[in-house]
Amino acid sequence: MQDGYFNLSGTRLHCLQDGGIMEHWKQKISLFLTSQAISLLGSSLVQYAIIWYITLTTQSGVMMTLSTLCGVIPQVIISPFAGVWADRYNKKMLIMVSDGMIAISTLIIALCFLAGIDSVWLLFVVLAIRSLGTGVQTPTTTAFIPEVVPEGKLMKINGINSTIQSIMLILSPALSGALLANFDLGYIFFIDVITAVIGIGIFSFVTVPFRKKNTEKIDYFQSIKEGISYTKENKLITKMLVYLMIFNFLIVPFATLTPLLVTRTFGAEAWYLTVNEMVFFVGSIIGGVLISTWGGFHDRVKTIGIACLICGLFGILLGMPFHFVFYLVCIGVMGITMPFMNTPFITMFQETVDTDKQGRIFALITMLTGAIMPLGMILYGPLADIVKIEYILIITGVLFVVGTCILLRDQTLRKMAHESGQKEEKSTI
Repeated sequence: MQDGYFNLSGTRLHCLQDGGIMEHWKQKISLFLTSQAISLLGSSLVQYAIIWYITLTTQSGVMMTLSTLCGVIPQVIISPFAGVWADRYNKKMLIMVSDGMIAISTLIIALCFLAGIDSVWLLFVVLAIRSLGTGVQTPTTTAFIPEVVPEGKLMKINGINSTIQSIMLILSPALSGALLANFDLGYIFFIDVITAVIGIGIFSFVTVPFRKKNTEKIDYFQSIKEGISYTKENKLITKMLVYLMIFNFLIVPFATLTPLLVTRTFGAEAWYLTVNEMVFFVGSIIGGVLISTWGGFHDRVKTIGIACLICGLFGILLGMPFHFVFYLVCIGVMGITMPFMNTPFITMFQETVDTDKQGRIFALITMLTGAIMPLGMILYGPLADIVKIEYILIITGVLFVVGTCILLRDQTLRKMAHESGQKEEKSTI
């Protein structure tokens, strides 16, 4: 690994001696995860309510496309700048301010709806503002966790965080549907405001020392360029990012075309789609619990590789839907593999990237992965109207397996990852 690995450890050890940053880390991370879970529940619930409201009131594919773009593009645009802020300013304050701004904008739109101003275009504005907030929160939150959690516990905490997110994503659609059936959308917006206030209140009790960085004017493009150069110079980070992008692109058909596959193959009843979503997220919860308790293999590349291999194989089987139960087993197993792929990747980035670069690197990851979904849909969406979805899933599954074999046979990556792990263990002794 690069010398930056020792810089990372040295910085943390200095903080430990000077400010007790790791003292009572379990209480701190518990408060943080609790605050994020409460905030995420409100945000996800309202997000589903907005999408479903647009779907039911417009029944327009164009409007659904616009809502998707409003939810993705602002996040992609602001992420690089958010990474610079995360490296320069107090991460805790950034998370709280962005969450607060989302709550305030949601409150304003809620009042507009209650006053009878219920234009769909206002919802596009809300989606865009929420997307901006997510673009700030996502890289900042990921970079914040290593400031509280000891290196040896990052895999476990990331696994727990993944599990919490999956649980929230299971609860949100059901709660959102029930609320939308009984209350006006304007009232539902207040849930997000309330959960944001509670989440910010809990998070405010998490104390992390912050050393004020250089106060000179920020040259954003120079800072972003430094982050990109840092990525290019670090071969391990570059390789991990390349594999992450490849697997994210290959996962798009499984994430976006399976509801259409279910509708075309098994029936258009709503319960089919509901069960499809729930089984996948239940699998993700199981995977999150397993990775947080077991931690995966000592060789994290092996953990990622085996999970990808299983995902690819069951993705191939997903294209052979003999029966709905068989299909659900496949989608459930794929859900289990998700935390085993994502958590080690995130942990390796957290452990490898220098502390003062993490915001920008995670912002780069957020930007690239955020752009993958719409770019993938540009290819896979029209293709699904020409080629049977089953064929798309089988071919993608085969490519997933091929990519996994290349990953597992990449001795350079495994050697660098192993050397990084050894240095990390020595730095914590």
